[in-house]
Amino acid sequence: MSYNAIKKTFDLGDGRMIEIETGKLAKQADGAVVVRMGDTMLLATVVSTVGAKPGTDFLPLSVDYQEKYASTGRIPGGFLRREARLSDYEVLISRLVDRALRPMFPEDYHADVQVMISLISADKNIMPDCLAGLAASAAIAVSDIPFNGPISEVRVAKIDGKLVINPYLSDLERATIDLLVAGTEHDIVMVEGEGDEISEEEMVEAIEFAHKAIIIQVQAQKELTILVGKTEKRVYSHETHDLDLKEKVFAATYDKVYAIAKSKSSKHERSDKFSEVINDFILELGEGLEDITISLAKKYFHDVQYDAIRNLILDEGIRLDGRDSRTVRPIWSEVGYLPTAHGSSIFTRGETQSLTTVTLGAKSDEQLIDGAFFNGYQKFLLHYNFPAFSTGEARPNRGTGRREIGHGNLAMRSLKKVLPGDDNPYTIRVVSDILESNGSSSMATVCAGTLALMDAGIKIKSPVSGIAMGLISDEKTGKYAILTDILGDEDHLGDMDFKVTGTEKGIVACQMDLKINGLKWEVLTAALKQANEARLHILNEMKKTIAAPREDYKPHAPRIVTLKIDKEFIGAVIGPGGKIIQEMQRETGATIAIEEKDNLGIVQIFADNKEAIDKAVSRIKAIASKPEVGEIYEGKVKTIMPFGAFVEIMPGKDGLLHISEIDWKRYETMDGVLNVGDIVQVKLLEVDKQGKLKLSRKALLPRPPRPEDAKPAAE
Repeated sequence: MSYNAIKKTFDLGDGRMIEIETGKLAKQADGAVVVRMGDTMLLATVVSTVGAKPGTDFLPLSVDYQEKYASTGRIPGGFLRREARLSDYEVLISRLVDRALRPMFPEDYHADVQVMISLISADKNIMPDCLAGLAASAAIAVSDIPFNGPISEVRVAKIDGKLVINPYLSDLERATIDLLVAGTEHDIVMVEGEGDEISEEEMVEAIEFAHKAIIIQVQAQKELTILVGKTEKRVYSHETHDLDLKEKVFAATYDKVYAIAKSKSSKHERSDKFSEVINDFILELGEGLEDITISLAKKYFHDVQYDAIRNLILDEGIRLDGRDSRTVRPIWSEVGYLPTAHGSSIFTRGETQSLTTVTLGAKSDEQLIDGAFFNGYQKFLLHYNFPAFSTGEARPNRGTGRREIGHGNLAMRSLKKVLPGDDNPYTIRVVSDILESNGSSSMATVCAGTLALMDAGIKIKSPVSGIAMGLISDEKTGKYAILTDILGDEDHLGDMDFKVTGTEKGIVACQMDLKINGLKWEVLTAALKQANEARLHILNEMKKTIAAPREDYKPHAPRIVTLKIDKEFIGAVIGPGGKIIQEMQRETGATIAIEEKDNLGIVQIFADNKEAIDKAVSRIKAIASKPEVGEIYEGKVKTIMPFGAFVEIMPGKDGLLHISEIDWKRYETMDGVLNVGDIVQVKLLEVDKQGKLKLSRKALLPRPPRPEDAKPAAE
């Protein structure tokens, strides 16, 4: 069989090439492409059902990114030895692509859409996440699925002071900015990443630089669409409308909704009042209404809310809770609330509250990352939980969702930037439990996490705060309002959700999702400047609770002592089959971990009491210390020989105490002089070229007077 693959290649601008190929693999999918950069290859497919399910009024889009272990020549770990549920890393990439694609589908397109992206070959120096958005969009571009794209997604990093698109992994370690940016030919759609306390101007410069690369990639997809002949997209009709009903809903409810929005009600009061308005309207329509009529009335009422709330903000500058556009809701916080946690805090901003804990662990508590592309250990963990009661809802707990993973990752990015480096011996786990939510709970997690780390005595470099910014705009009039500390409804009805975290010096992380076309760079810059004001205000409020890390850890927190030993003693500390180290842990109660680093053995001793640590330190030092000539040791007699005794002066280190060095007097035989098990004090006289130890007990005893030393008697 002959395959007529169609390819499109473009240059990243520095000689590195990206190739998009279609027509060879997965031909029964609506669209399928292979994107290749170096030896990294991604297969992306898209399938969409022809019609929408009855009653569906949203886009049922699913995006899954998965790494095939064969791509890196590895066999999966675990019992099953096969790819299973998506890892957190795969979920995060899936979310990045989803957030870029979702706004690009027509609002009235409600057919199921499934996008699948697989890493099928991996160059370990070329990260696949910056190619996943391009691959997904290209798969849609070569299909007949309606789409207002194409889009593309790139990584932009500042390395050695220079901005680079899709840098090599080996260079990324030196980056001071690391952003993933998605956009269309004309606009930015999504931004997520981190920086080393960068300025707002630096961030905007990096996003602009990324957009120039995105334009080239979008153009390549458009040319590919023409090559495969998919410029005509499928015809669909997924919505039923009743324009007369729409006019009635607007006429009967708009003024009421506007008044409620202006009434400064709480979240639940406002929701109840809105529900009462639409329910009264439906009752007025009479009995025997068809389900479609009720459904359409509720849909149009949502449009009324959208218009009324946005108009209130744009025309009168009044928000749902009565604030102006720049005011942060009231903040209160507390640390040390939980007596047995190693660190804890409560952070409340308006109707959003996080109870956060810090737990300090040993090296054995590090998380094993067993991915196809990334594998190793992680010693800083941040987990974010969003239970249903936080929004007054009742729904079953089905485990950690993608949203929780994404929000937790944003907070983790923020806090890891200020953690102490090699000075921190602990594995640190931060857990944020959201107890109330109306507005950004991920930003509350950042603030609560900072407070809890300081309460735990972790010497963070600087406190971090975060704020969620919003945007309401009118394309026709050109009016816009940048909103500080957005509410949940403002996020839902607004055009932008922009979360920014940072210290007093600058930005450390951000996440932005846009729902409009034509965001001007000056508006983005203004939003960042306004966010800076809010971040500094929140930091000042946090400092009223705790301004710096505690001088010491909590009394009940575990302690870690780190020892450095010569590389040659690692085996002796571990023992055959781990016998020695296991025995020490069992007898002292401490947890001991050892690894080789920079030609040294790094030993970590972890325990919740000083006595256990002291015992373990003493035993390890005894094993790993080198005997020093001239030092005095207390040793145990291990073996008796005709010519002397072998005495153990350190664990595993015996020396010869020759019969002539036992005492100043002469012994003809060892019988009865010393016994196995006797404890004797000896001095190390010499270590010969073979490493044998020569000991002396005689050298510690007073020398008896010799006859020749006696003075002659006086005459």
